[in-house]
Amino acid sequence: MLTHRQAIADYLNSIIRTIPDFPKPGIQFKDITPLLKNPEALRLTTEMLINPFTSQNIDVVVGLESRGFLFGANMAAQLHAGFVPVRKPNKLPSDKIFAEYQLEYGNDRVEMHADAIKPGEKVIIHDDLIATGGTAAAATDLVERLGGIVIGYSFIIELGFLNGKERLTKDAPVHALITL
Repeated sequence: MLTHRQAIADYLNSIIRTIPDFPKPGIQFKDITPLLKNPEALRLTTEMLINPFTSQNIDVVVGLESRGFLFGANMAAQLHAGFVPVRKPNKLPSDKIFAEYQLEYGNDRVEMHADAIKPGEKVIIHDDLIATGGTAAAATDLVERLGGIVIGYSFIIELGFLNGKERLTKDAPVHALITL
């Protein structure tokens, strides 16, 4: 028998579309834009993402560029927390720090404003998808360098076969709505 949570996850998964060979051959891109267009799916996704964190007095939700912004800001609003974007290079206008990382199809780096996190703030790191964990691990490095405490990770989709969560802070639980 399906649990309520599993039924919602199955419903959301049925709305996400897979785009083969994007952005390069062999990648099966998980497109969440249909979740954004569907009002019920948008509401349910946000609700399911915040559920593990509602009693934890979160200070900041960190959203990873760019699809992590879409639900990360919703999560922050619902949790009465601030929202901090982690961006690709040269997108932030003020003093910033950066971390380099490898992703499933190359190398990149991310940046955060140097004053975005205050020491001791409780932080959730959110992205739409975790694959190899490189981007989330880089964001963890940025948060911790500024003195923040990562208390959890939030993803819509986890590509479990890539073991990306193994690269993340062991003391912080990883929550994914859908594991593929």
